[in-house]
Amino acid sequence: MAARRALHFVFKVGDRARTARFYRELLGMRVLRHEEFEEGCKATCNGPYDGKWSKTMVGYGPEDNHFVAELTYNYGIGEYRLGNDFLGITLVSSQAVSNAKKMGWPLKEVTSGVFETEAPGGYKFYLEDKEQLKQDPVWKVTLGVSDLQKSVSYWSGLLGMKIYEKDEEKQRALLGYADNQCKLELKAVGGAVDHGTAFGRIAFSCPKEELPNIEALMKKENQKILTPLVSLDTPGKATVQVVILADPDGHEICFVGDEAFRELSKVDPGGDKLLDDAMAADNSDKWFAEHNMKKVSA
Repeated sequence: MAARRALHFVFKVGDRARTARFYRELLGMRVLRHEEFEEGCKATCNGPYDGKWSKTMVGYGPEDNHFVAELTYNYGIGEYRLGNDFLGITLVSSQAVSNAKKMGWPLKEVTSGVFETEAPGGYKFYLEDKEQLKQDPVWKVTLGVSDLQKSVSYWSGLLGMKIYEKDEEKQRALLGYADNQCKLELKAVGGAVDHGTAFGRIAFSCPKEELPNIEALMKKENQKILTPLVSLDTPGKATVQVVILADPDGHEICFVGDEAFRELSKVDPGGDKLLDDAMAADNSDKWFAEHNMKKVSA
């Protein structure tokens, strides 16, 4: 499983401008690429919506060796309801802590040297007040689960992740595909997992030839496949193959063929300008205000 890589987490965002400010100015990430789409994604990357949407990849470096965020913005939808499925992303950056203080962004010290903050939309981030790692500062993604042992069996037994830590008393486990990659932390929430409408998706890459095997294994084990193996086109860029799964609690998991994804995910030096231009051209907030209307809450 050494060839598998943790890639990104998908967030639905209602306020694209404030969200961009949070990732760029507070976290200190950069726009890796930005794309606009006129209709919904075949693999529901933007959620169960058919209209115009955009995708912005932001991170501390290219996805070849960094875990990044995919920000999906559905035009006309202003907010999403949070559940207890996504519990946070932890990253190591004293610079981000300093940036938040300078910006007056709400910060709460939850343990010594670890600060909790929220991205627009309510997504939690935990900032460790230590010198930013030269490799990827993004340390772990934490997801809520209803049955820790069942989830560990799925992610380790079926998806081949290594178990780094398991704490029965605190009902948490830390897993990953490699020491130098972002980890996945599973935490029991003491009941059912509620995905709200803000539910995200975590993505991994693997050699393309493994994709049919992953799909076949899930069928054999009677596990949920949300999107059977499909090819996704991005105009002017590489076509990638993906299969979308759901774990026992319904967390969405995307596996994508690594070779084509490395081509697709190359950093676009014009990404910042593309995002800024798209935000400048987006008059949806103004239109809704002029008509005394609010954007839809999903």
